[in-house]
Amino acid sequence: MTPKTPHAPTLVMGTAGHIDHGKSTLVLALTGIDPDRLEEEKRRGITIELGFSHLALPSGTMLGIVDVPGHEKFVRQMIAGASGIDLALLCIAADDGVMPQTREHLHVLELLGIKRAVVALTKCDLVDADWRDFIENEVAELLSSTPYAESPIVAVSAKTGEGLDALVCEIDRAAQSLVFSERQFSDIARLPIDRSFTVKGSGTVVTGTLWSGTVHLHDELEVLPSGTRVRVRGIQHYGVDAHDAHPGSRTALNLAATTAADVQPGMMLATPDTLNPSDRFDAWFTYVGAQTRTVPLKSGVTVRVSHGTKEVPGRLLLMDGKENIRAGESGFAQIRLERPLPVMRTDRFIVRSVSPVEVIGGGVVLLSHPRRRTTLKPYETALLTALKGQDVQKALSEALTAYEYVIDASDLSSRCDIGLSTCLQYLDDLCERGLLKGLPSSKGTTRYFARPQKLVSLQNSLLSALQKFHTLNSATTGMGKAELLRGIKAKLDPDSFEAVLALLKNEGHIAVEGNVVCLPEAGAQAKEKGLALAKGMRGVLDEAGLTPPAISDLAEQFNLAEQQAHKVLATLSDSGEARRVNERYYSQKALTDAETIVVHYLSENGPSTAAALKDALGVSRKYAIPLLEYLDSKGITVRDGDVRKLG
Repeated sequence: MTPKTPHAPTLVMGTAGHIDHGKSTLVLALTGIDPDRLEEEKRRGITIELGFSHLALPSGTMLGIVDVPGHEKFVRQMIAGASGIDLALLCIAADDGVMPQTREHLHVLELLGIKRAVVALTKCDLVDADWRDFIENEVAELLSSTPYAESPIVAVSAKTGEGLDALVCEIDRAAQSLVFSERQFSDIARLPIDRSFTVKGSGTVVTGTLWSGTVHLHDELEVLPSGTRVRVRGIQHYGVDAHDAHPGSRTALNLAATTAADVQPGMMLATPDTLNPSDRFDAWFTYVGAQTRTVPLKSGVTVRVSHGTKEVPGRLLLMDGKENIRAGESGFAQIRLERPLPVMRTDRFIVRSVSPVEVIGGGVVLLSHPRRRTTLKPYETALLTALKGQDVQKALSEALTAYEYVIDASDLSSRCDIGLSTCLQYLDDLCERGLLKGLPSSKGTTRYFARPQKLVSLQNSLLSALQKFHTLNSATTGMGKAELLRGIKAKLDPDSFEAVLALLKNEGHIAVEGNVVCLPEAGAQAKEKGLALAKGMRGVLDEAGLTPPAISDLAEQFNLAEQQAHKVLATLSDSGEARRVNERYYSQKALTDAETIVVHYLSENGPSTAAALKDALGVSRKYAIPLLEYLDSKGITVRDGDVRKLG
């Protein structure tokens, strides 16, 4: 597939309607391309799989066409085809009128947020003028309570050609109203796969409607949910080679280093490392009711969830104790899935019942990775309400109320399902207005912020804790970070706490050395005093030799609390001047002397008992046994029954 003519159509139209209402025949009449490609479809005269075609409109717009099945058994394929379309061609046979799948497909279009529709009153050559008027009125009444109330209704006959030109003009007019409308673009490329096959001499080819982003030749893409990486070897639009694919275009991608079995319909191709499939999402859900029953839908019901070209089982749980929802009502819900889906905020989804299988509702994704809950905190209700209204600024504002002290921009992005760059821009704007203060960070794009008044409160708590510590521990340099965080009783994760410490250090309020935090003056004084105590204790240990005093005795001798004595001795251990052996500290010189004595004795006398070695060391058993075990641990000696020998 060598690029020849770059071509990137940006609009896709999907058919909709009951079985045998002439969808595929009409597409063939309009485009000259038969969307029914399977032998079984031609033999049975019905569409089973998605079919594809394209139409050059009078305005010059190239319109991709997805032809969907109308049979009730193939509604899942219809939903897959309708996902990602911009415009619907609703086909209703003039001799049949509104039928069950007409209503069901209409629900799907509305739930997927398709904004424009054109109605084709097909097979008009089979009815007289009076019946045609009757059916047109029936269709108008059906559409009156939907977003498509103003949709044009065009009587056509694929057999005689009547109305085809008028239909194309109405399709073009509807398409033009969409060309300049806003499309929510994203830098993330996403292509739900609706076909996957092997072309001899080329390899694996997949097709789909590119939801967002741009795909270029030789790009690497990630297959979701498997995570497999593939490379784009070729791009086509309707048989024409292209250099790239743009949002909204029907696209065929020739993929290198993979097989059709690895990239099946229902999977999604995406920019690598940008999407993490989720096993649950929060949504604004609308229950349209069921054609076979009118009972309310209960919270917790098992359903089929369709997203893109994939359908998975799941459970629908209503929020805030709502036990059921009536037809025509909407509300917040959490959808929990048996298998993860690569959903993003603003994605549309369809819900079908398990038995009988029929469309019962759908909605829009608000949060793609929420915590598991159905009872909402006040800020969560406000956040979901803002996201439902697509008010990003309001959503961020509501989410900020959840942070008591430090705001982590990455966490905020995840909490709101809003891009990190957008979150950072919002937080920077608040800083410029004096409502937030930025905190230092050494972790790349991760940044932290705090409200000035909360930062003052946090600073006061931290300085108070350090002052109290220094008063009670005058000989200790400072507090460990974890101990200090526990002391101020603030709900901060370690990274956020590090950012606070970095700010206070930069402003000169505290000193930080490694894992120790202190007040600058008190820390310096404590360090000086600590060095003096360490020097004194080392002198005592050197003089005591192989019979050092207990730690409690050292504490009493230097007028310290035992805990403080431990910390001073720990500094000697860190510097290598002393080492703890069992419950006592020995100077390094004493341990070297013990090693020399034992090695010499064993070299002269061979394997010896602990009692003999005790006498050689010239100490009591209380000191000898810990020393011998220490030498064992270093491999200087080896215990063999009741004797020790050189290691």
